[in-house]
Amino acid sequence: MKTISMIPRSVQLPLSDDVAETLHAGDELLLTGVMYVGRDAAHKRMIETLEAGEKLPVDLKGQTIYFMGPTPARPGKIIGSAGPTSSYRMDTYSPRLMAEGLKGMIGKGMRSLEVKAAMNQYKAVYLGAIGGAGALLSGCIKKVEVVAYDDLGAEALRRIVVHEFPVTVVNDIYGGDIYEQGRAQFRIAAPHPAAVQ
Repeated sequence: MKTISMIPRSVQLPLSDDVAETLHAGDELLLTGVMYVGRDAAHKRMIETLEAGEKLPVDLKGQTIYFMGPTPARPGKIIGSAGPTSSYRMDTYSPRLMAEGLKGMIGKGMRSLEVKAAMNQYKAVYLGAIGGAGALLSGCIKKVEVVAYDDLGAEALRRIVVHEFPVTVVNDIYGGDIYEQGRAQFRIAAPHPAAVQ
């Protein structure tokens, strides 16, 4: 089992296959560059666009989508709280978007077997952001603009510029899964109940 480094690694966005190949479940990263923001409504709209044979409003090749719906910005701020939403809500849509070139997804919680298989196939990674730390994460966001689906309000598709945005690699392109690794370590370390009596 790979030893996990607790020293964050700086990664420039967008992602490439070469960078994805160096990432492993458990790696701590600081992302800098451009990413997109969208939740299930924006994902559904993108899939409908593709199914209609139309072009997406943004080119997803090498891009990362953060599953987040921001709260309204306070005066003088560019964005409100920016914490992750549960990623399973995007599981239906993610494989198709990976086929379009999507390389990174950021959210919280586990992904389906189908999504994990697609990550292996398309060399994409799933990154975890800390739930409940939306105010802290918003400080890493330096620019925000709505690029499509503004009728969806908080669920519109946005382009954001981030600086040292903290994430953990949850699923890598090799099938690594930090949740599975954590459970395996616990099972190994836990003695049988009869042995503790």
